Amino acid sequence: MSDTHEHSIAFVRTDELPQQPAPANAAGPLKWVKDNLFATWPNALLTVASIYVIFLILSSTMPWILGGLWTTSSLAECREVLQGTSAACFSVLTERWNQLIFGFKYPPEFYWRPLAALLLMFVALAPVLFFDLPRKLLIITALFPFVAFWLIWGGTIFTPLMALAGFIVAYVVYSRFVTRSFALGFFGAVAAALVTWYIGGFVVAAIAPEQPFLEAVPSRDLGGFMLNMMLGLVCVSLSVPLGIALALGRQSSMPLIKWICVIFIEFIRGVPLITLLFVASVMLAYFFPPEATVDLFLRVVIMITMFSSAYIAEVIRGGLAALPKGQYEAADSLGLDYAQAMRLIILPQALKISIPGIVNIAVGLFKDTTLVSVISMFDLVGMIRGPILASTDWNGVYWELLGFAAVLFFVVCYGISQYSQWLERRLATDHR
Repeated sequence: MSDTHEHSIAFVRTDELPQQPAPANAAGPLKWVKDNLFATWPNALLTVASIYVIFLILSSTMPWILGGLWTTSSLAECREVLQGTSAACFSVLTERWNQLIFGFKYPPEFYWRPLAALLLMFVALAPVLFFDLPRKLLIITALFPFVAFWLIWGGTIFTPLMALAGFIVAYVVYSRFVTRSFALGFFGAVAAALVTWYIGGFVVAAIAPEQPFLEAVPSRDLGGFMLNMMLGLVCVSLSVPLGIALALGRQSSMPLIKWICVIFIEFIRGVPLITLLFVASVMLAYFFPPEATVDLFLRVVIMITMFSSAYIAEVIRGGLAALPKGQYEAADSLGLDYAQAMRLIILPQALKISIPGIVNIAVGLFKDTTLVSVISMFDLVGMIRGPILASTDWNGVYWELLGFAAVLFFVVCYGISQYSQWLERRLATDHR
C-alpha cells in the first residue's frame, strides 16, 4: 500500500533545464527572409523577379562605375584611355568640383567663408532639431542668419547688425500688441521691421567704412550647390512662420484678414513656380522704389517663400481642422487669450499632426530650387547645363554630372526625411 502511494506522487523538478537555441527556421535571418520575402507563392515570385531585375541593373552599371577614370583632363582623353570600352569619366568631377559646389564666379580664396557658414549651420540647427539640448543655444540659432549672410556676402558688418535690429524691434512690437489682437501684433511687427530696415539703410550708408573687414561678393557670383542650399534653407525657414500666419489668418473671424489670406493662398497655389521666378527676374524690381537696388537673389527668395508658404498654410490648416473642438473650449475655460491659446495648446498639437506634410513640402521646395537655372542663376543644374557642358573639354559628359547632382540632392532630402520620421516617433504623433 505504501509502495503504491509513493509511486503515485508526480515528480517535480527542482532546477531549470538549460535553454535550447531556437530552430533555424523559427528565429534569426532565416525567419525574417521566410516571413518577408517568401511567405506565399506570389511573394516568392515577386522576390525572385525583383532580385533578377536588381541583378540586371547592377551587372550593367557597376562595371561602368568601378571602371571609371578620375585623373584625365578632358572627355577626349577619357575616350583615348578607355579605347572603346564603356566606363564612366569621373574626371569632370575632380576637375570641376569647385564650380559644381561654389559656382564659377565665387572667388576661390573665399571658399572658407561658405564652408564656415555650413559648419555653423549644423551648430545653429541642433537646438531646433534636437530639443533636449539647452535652450541657451537658441541664441546661436537666432544669430546664425546674420552671421552667415555676412560670411557669404561679405561687406560691412553694419548691414547684418541693422537687419538684426529690425527683427528685435519687430519682436518687441509683436509681444506688446499680440495680447490685444494677433493680426494687430503680426502686422505691427512687420511694419516696425520694415521701418527699422528703411532707416537702417541710411545709417549703414553713412557709417559704413570704405574698406570692410570682409570683401563683398555680389549675389550674381553665387552658384553651384551652395546656391541651392542657401535658397532651400532660407525659403523653408521663412515660409514656415509665414504659412502659420496665413493658416491662422484664413481661420480668422475678421473678414478683411480672412479674405486677404484666402486670395493670397488660392492665387499662389494656382500659379506655377516657374512663372513666379520669371516675375522675380523681370517684374518684381518695379514694385520697389526706383533708387532701391534689390538683387536677384532676394527677389527669388521672396517668390519661392511666397510659393511654399501658401502650401504650408494649407497643411497647417488641415492640422488645425483635425483638432477636436474640445481643445479650443479647454483653452477658453482656462481663461487664455487668443495668442496664449494658440501658442500653448492649439499650435503645438496642430504642428505635430502637420509634420509629414510640412516635410514633404520642404523636400519638394529644396528640389525645386533647381528651377532658378531658367532665369540664368547658375545653381548646380545651371552649372552643369551651362559652363561645364558648354566647354569643349567636357561636352558630352551627362550621366556623371547628373548622377553627381542626384546623389547630392538625395543625401540632403533623405536626411530630412529620416529626421522627420525620428521626430514623429519622438513626439508620438500617432497617439492623441
